[in-house]
Amino acid sequence: MEIHQVTHRLILTSRLDGMGHLPVKVLLSVSGGVAVALDPIGCEIGDWVFTIANSAARTAAGDDRYLTDLTISGIIDNWVVQNS
Repeated sequence: MEIHQVTHRLILTSRLDGMGHLPVKVLLSVSGGVAVALDPIGCEIGDWVFTIANSAARTAAGDDRYLTDLTISGIIDNWVVQNS
C-alpha cells in the first residue's frame, strides 16, 4: 500500500471493456510521483487515499477481471504531510 493525494479526475473517451466503468483518478504520491488508479470508492479531488497495487488491485477494484495495477482502497481522514 502507498499513500497518495487525488489531483484530478481523468476523463476517458474510450477504454477497454476489461477496465469496467469505474472512475479513473490521477494521484500524486507522498514522494512526488504521479500515478493513475481506478476509484471504486468515489473519492474527491484533494482527498488523501491509500492504494493497493499489482494483482491485489484487481480484487480491490471489485472484480478480478478488471485490467488495473492500482486501485484506490480508502480515504484517509485528517492526514498531515510531514515536511522534512
